[in-house]
Amino acid sequence: MRALFEFLAGNPYVLLFLVVGAAYALGKVTVKGYGLGTTASAIVVGTLISTAASTYGHQYRIDDFTRLLFYYLFMYAVGLRVGPAFVNGLKDDGWKYVLLAVLCSTSGLLLAVWLAEAFGLPPGSAAGILAGAMTMSAALGAADQAVSTGAYVLPEGFTTEQVSANIALSYGITYVWGTVGIILIVRYLPKIFGVDARAAARRYEAQIGVPSADETGLTAYQPFGARAYRVTNAQSIGSMVGALRERFPVYRWLAIERDDAVIPATDEAVLRADDVVVLLGRVQDLTDNMGVLGPEVAESKALEVPLDRAEILVTNRHFADLPVKELKRDFGGTVQLVRMERGGNPIPWGQLSIPKRGDVLHVIGVKESVQKLASLAGAITRPSVATDLLVLSLGMILGFLIGALEVDVRGLPIGLGAAGGLLVSGVIVASLRSRFPIFAETPTSSRQLLEDLGLTVFVAIVGINVGGTLLSMVTGSTALWILLAGFLVTTIPPLLVWVVGAYLMRMNPAVLMGATAGARSHSAPCREAAEEIGSTVPWIGFSVGYAVSGVLLTVFGYVAMLL
Repeated sequence: MRALFEFLAGNPYVLLFLVVGAAYALGKVTVKGYGLGTTASAIVVGTLISTAASTYGHQYRIDDFTRLLFYYLFMYAVGLRVGPAFVNGLKDDGWKYVLLAVLCSTSGLLLAVWLAEAFGLPPGSAAGILAGAMTMSAALGAADQAVSTGAYVLPEGFTTEQVSANIALSYGITYVWGTVGIILIVRYLPKIFGVDARAAARRYEAQIGVPSADETGLTAYQPFGARAYRVTNAQSIGSMVGALRERFPVYRWLAIERDDAVIPATDEAVLRADDVVVLLGRVQDLTDNMGVLGPEVAESKALEVPLDRAEILVTNRHFADLPVKELKRDFGGTVQLVRMERGGNPIPWGQLSIPKRGDVLHVIGVKESVQKLASLAGAITRPSVATDLLVLSLGMILGFLIGALEVDVRGLPIGLGAAGGLLVSGVIVASLRSRFPIFAETPTSSRQLLEDLGLTVFVAIVGINVGGTLLSMVTGSTALWILLAGFLVTTIPPLLVWVVGAYLMRMNPAVLMGATAGARSHSAPCREAAEEIGSTVPWIGFSVGYAVSGVLLTVFGYVAMLL
């Protein structure tokens, strides 16, 4: 074992990626669906290896340049992720979700600081409790920044390494309940307050027209297809397409083949015997009404109508004011809306739903009509593996410049710092991207890699660097007080959010479940809530709060150190 620790001491990057790999493996381990995740595992593994090495006389430390580089990449990626939802959430009804996110984040901050003081916990504990209990690992980095840059004045008798170790220790102790607790709280909040969230979800769906929507499946794509039928049914011969369209709104009537020619299936077209009609719709619907027109035809010129499946990013603010039924009126015969996403998550939609800027409409239909719809709504986004490195570089430079700006307040320079500047820069770039989709190509996979790898490596380095000092600092009573503080910081803020949202804002309980999860900037509780009530309605309230609280909690990690 000694030889292994000596080898790692001489090969710090082998040590680093050993920790990253082991953290990923540990993060995959779950008990009844719950686990630490990669980030929390990184600090656990890094700390354990470093602590074990210290017993053999090795004090591991990886340089600050590597630590900060990955942290800065992570912060910029966070800005890219939350940007559109953060900006769009500042208007319309988004203020409710913004207010709930501010309430949750601020109450968590104040509780963490007050409890750390009341329990006599060592310096750095408040920030670590906030980061762990709120499961906001970015706050851990912000707190560490306050220490390493000197913004936080070290108390007499404490070193930078000791304070950083306190932050990491508090984070590790409180993270488990922070993860499991918020999932359980959000899932069972309606029952605690005697509310039927499942019924509330159905009421919300009825309000936006989901039960009367053409074909909606609320959680995923339905299997759509196009089929051709020869008109032989006497009841359909002589009927106008418009009348049949009203009778069978689940179909899109694409084209008619007549006398070896293909003509549009307009409302005024009258069906003749032996016409071949092409219908677009769900496979289930296409088979449920077999025989209404006549037998299915395997081959037809009309089936050669070019179809397109596309994801349309809504950027036109005028289009965003129109309900889905307007889309049906203008494109009902040629375009099928099959899914709507907000903040990357599926949301329920119906004829009365109003898309917002930044939403993504998943459609299938005649290629020309899809292109026309995209030109009115915004733009089609196509999957890409290329990343615009020029914009990435300029965005990073902009972030560092923003972070360098300072305002002198009574002789004290106040500024965002590099990390905060990069967060703002990412928000700016992502917001521009949502309005000009050809700008700043950054595939989701690339952004996710920056975010995951950046944070995991940073946290791993924090664990490695502080592990050698933990043995001299950990006591049983300290750990218990930290655990209690973390329990309270995890539990009280979402309860406050629910009370304010339910009794002051009168929000739909199903939507409020998602808003509570978003206010805690954690997607897992929202998934659990959607599963619990059998509806995607909770995602309606999630995205805006998720973006706002993600920014606030990150900044509050820094603030917690200054307080």
